[in-house]
Amino acid sequence: MPALNTPAPGPLRLEPVTADNFDAVCAIRVRPDQAHLVSPVVKSLAEAYVHPATAWPRAIVDGDETVGFVMAFHDIVWDPAADPDDRRSGIWRLNIDARHQGKGYGRFAIGAATGEIRARGIPHAYVSWNTGTNSPEPFYLGLGFRPTGELSGDQRVARLSLIPDGT
Repeated sequence: MPALNTPAPGPLRLEPVTADNFDAVCAIRVRPDQAHLVSPVVKSLAEAYVHPATAWPRAIVDGDETVGFVMAFHDIVWDPAADPDDRRSGIWRLNIDARHQGKGYGRFAIGAATGEIRARGIPHAYVSWNTGTNSPEPFYLGLGFRPTGELSGDQRVARLSLIPDGT
């Protein structure tokens, strides 16, 4: 499994979304060719508002600049009809501003979010993505996520082991 550890404390960090950074977070825009693959941040914040017990929205901040947004989900029943005991945590949304892509911010955010999941005692993190042109699939596979064979709607589902032996 590739290292997803967060860097040493410094200017790069995740911060809660607050009234002070709300406008900067909402201003995050992915590249136009990615817009069909990920919902805008404002939709994520609305989802976090209606799911406060499970949503974990965070601004990705480098120094004084908001460069992206990540939202994890914690302890949701994945498919109540199939298995009401299957509870999962993972990455709900990742938006890196078009001006800041390719600089490691996405890798940092996923590492920090999965670190939070691990700290809660959860052994696996999940993510789903749209396939096709400009899909984030290579990014997530490169971080060690492995497809489960499941679909969430039309998105491919993958899992990352957060425990040392990889089970």
